[in-house]
Amino acid sequence: MSLTRRTFSSLALGVPLLGQVNPPEPDQEELTTIKTFVRFVMAPTTVTDRDGRYVNDIQPHEFRLVDRGKDQKLRVDLATQQQLDIVVCIQANNTVEPVLDKIKQIGPLLEGLVLGEKGQAAIIAFDHRIRTMQEFTNDGALFKKALAKINAGSTTSAMNDAVVAAARMLKGRPNDHRKVILLIAETRDKGSEAKTRQALLDLQFGNVVLYSVNINRLVTSLLTKSQPPRPDPLPAGARHMPAGALVTPETINQQTGIYNGNVVPLAVEILRQAKSIFVDNQLEVFTKFTGGSERSFLTYKDLERVIADIGQELQSQYMISYSPNNTEEGGFHQITVDVSRTGLTVRTRPGYWMAAIPQ
Repeated sequence: MSLTRRTFSSLALGVPLLGQVNPPEPDQEELTTIKTFVRFVMAPTTVTDRDGRYVNDIQPHEFRLVDRGKDQKLRVDLATQQQLDIVVCIQANNTVEPVLDKIKQIGPLLEGLVLGEKGQAAIIAFDHRIRTMQEFTNDGALFKKALAKINAGSTTSAMNDAVVAAARMLKGRPNDHRKVILLIAETRDKGSEAKTRQALLDLQFGNVVLYSVNINRLVTSLLTKSQPPRPDPLPAGARHMPAGALVTPETINQQTGIYNGNVVPLAVEILRQAKSIFVDNQLEVFTKFTGGSERSFLTYKDLERVIADIGQELQSQYMISYSPNNTEEGGFHQITVDVSRTGLTVRTRPGYWMAAIPQ
């Protein structure tokens, strides 16, 4: 008796379901077992009206999803029917120290507005380190305790590394749960080992949606405590000055814009802000390609409003899932979701990567 085994696999993003064909009776000459991986793509979808209000009364038959030009057979569930697993990643380096106390007060907001009755959250703090402050729980007292332990650290902000760590934490959660990262940080990475591409791949392959709450860098630059100044490597008399000008540390500062060996921090930040007008920030990349969104805050009231809005969105989403009928087409699969009603805006992930499955 011989045993023939064939295995097909896919890199499609989604929930892996392992199916096995029942083997023939033992008295047959050849026993053939076929293993296949059937992948379900998940597309969390948000629908809003003209005024930006969430619409949560759409029926499953009103949705249409197109995957690489082909209509798909859908399953549509309300978000409230699935458990939410969320990792809150909080930047905790020296630049966010002025606003860290505000961020540490989000425990009740997280428990009441985002998680609901079924959700669970974990908390990560990051500077050059990635610190897991709290594993997954829905205990509000533990949230408060974990947030209270976060303190400002080094000058590094390893945002990509934090996103990778959060995605891997979510990877271990059940496949039928919704998986979300809430990232409270500035819009740039500073010092990660992981590249943006790696973090984005981990998000997409894990079916993770990322929402960002952006900390304004201009504000933190104004309020951050200055680092100890570096000594000027050149003596005062060694710098070129206009004829007749006094050569003193003060006049050199005025002439060169260098104070104690350091370029004025605010001027540097203004230049960075101007440059960012033309270059997408990393948070925009993460949110755009996972179906999430960006928000920002200045005051604690802003932060309350932002988290409340994210919570409302998470509770108003539709969880669309399907098994692609075009698995033989490898590469990037662009997806679009529409509803039959007019005047509505639909937001979902733009697509996913798939390796072709032999037919």
